[in-house]
Amino acid sequence: MKKAVIATGGKQYIVQEGDTLEVELLTDEKKTSFKPLLIIDGKDTSIGKPIVDKATVSADIVESDVKNDKVTAIRYKPKKRVRKVRGHRQHKTVIKITKIS
Repeated sequence: MKKAVIATGGKQYIVQEGDTLEVELLTDEKKTSFKPLLIIDGKDTSIGKPIVDKATVSADIVESDVKNDKVTAIRYKPKKRVRKVRGHRQHKTVIKITKIS
């Protein structure tokens, strides 16, 4: 089974065909492709400098613009009446890896 390391959204992911994962928000419509940094095929390993030439990882976009759980940031100063609560929900895209070639 082939495995590959791809980079998207400032993060690296180890993927294989059929994997479903959440990545940072992508603007593509239905399909996308990534350039792999590393490919593992049984005993053969191809290391890119920085990417592997003539290789792609294809993916279908399952869901776009999914929101993560809310992360809250609280600023509090006792006895000073300073209380500030801010929340943030990161946007994600759910992709399914279809082919490593």
